[in-house]
Amino acid sequence: MKKHSYQLSDFFMLFVLVSFFHLSFFPVQAYGQTGVTETEIIIGQSCALKGPAKTLGMGMRDGAQAYINHVNSIGGIKGKKIRLITYDDGYEPDLCAANTKKLIDQDNVFLLFGYVGTPTSTAAVPIATENQVPYFAPFTGAEFLRTPVNRHVFNIRGSYYQETEAMVEQLTSVKNIKRISVFYQNDSYGKAGLDGVKIALKKRDLEILNEANYPRNTLEVESAVKDLLKANPGAIIMVGAYAPCAKFISEMRKQGSNALFLNVSFVGSDAMGQILQNNGLGVVVTQVVPFPFFKKIPVVGEYHRLLKQFTPEAEPNFMGMEGFIAAKALCKILSEIPEPITRKGFIDTAEKQINVDLGGFIISFSPNNHQGSNLVFFSQVAPGGFISPIMSLNDLYEYAK
Repeated sequence: MKKHSYQLSDFFMLFVLVSFFHLSFFPVQAYGQTGVTETEIIIGQSCALKGPAKTLGMGMRDGAQAYINHVNSIGGIKGKKIRLITYDDGYEPDLCAANTKKLIDQDNVFLLFGYVGTPTSTAAVPIATENQVPYFAPFTGAEFLRTPVNRHVFNIRGSYYQETEAMVEQLTSVKNIKRISVFYQNDSYGKAGLDGVKIALKKRDLEILNEANYPRNTLEVESAVKDLLKANPGAIIMVGAYAPCAKFISEMRKQGSNALFLNVSFVGSDAMGQILQNNGLGVVVTQVVPFPFFKKIPVVGEYHRLLKQFTPEAEPNFMGMEGFIAAKALCKILSEIPEPITRKGFIDTAEKQINVDLGGFIISFSPNNHQGSNLVFFSQVAPGGFISPIMSLNDLYEYAK
């Protein structure tokens, strides 16, 4: 009996030692604690920093970094500085997936933030969901990020369905244009916009006149120009990136097209306008964040002030405005998470954000709705390539009517 008692005691001590060793050398963190230390909250981003779409990624990153640097300068969130790790994916899904795995497995980020693009998000979201990592404020209006609601995905911006619905409504009811074609990027982004146009037209018992596409990360638009010139549409809705879209518009106009050109917000209107200059007069772009030069809007004025102070090398633009707003929303949610800061706490807190005013830009989340804003308005390419807001398509320059 004594010997048996000794063996049980010995087994108990061994169990304690093994448990201590395991906890000491292989620390187990509570759900969501990863990426949060005594001094930091680490967040990760994958976006294009090189290649044809680099302006989009750099704008999103720089706008966000300006607000994050501001928050860090005043003590951070609950005494913790926010550290944004950004990797270049060149707007390619495979590289984005690899970056996402690295951010989660090696960098141990708390959440993923400000990803840029639909094809890249298509690759990243399953990884984030599998690892129960929040995926916050991607720069895309793709419907799969919204319907059905994914508990780990939070969108700030309006959707491509909303943008294309607004376009079709204006074209058919204001301009009485019903011969509508679509030029799109041949991937999940372009097809998301294409689907949006089809849905909007079907509501009005109409169909797309014809469609043409180009390969992602190329300027191969010649075939599309040829196909759409033959159809002679009254308007062309475009779902692409700034460089190929600018080339397409230039070629279409050079060859005599009188079509009205409309682009969704992801195009990168500022970059497209700079390429087109006066050749783009009257080209339309829907927008989903406040006009980044109306400084009387509080969040716009704040954006200009903090960009100049913390990211002086960056120029104000729509992409930067979106990144800034996304970072401001993120920081507000982080600041309201009950201690300890966990991923579950982040999600629960985000879902309680109702009619939050970020300075003239209102967002709301709930367990059944993870899209913060429904804002959609129209802008156009003005003289010098500057992007100017308009109320409706009737406000376009006379020659474009």
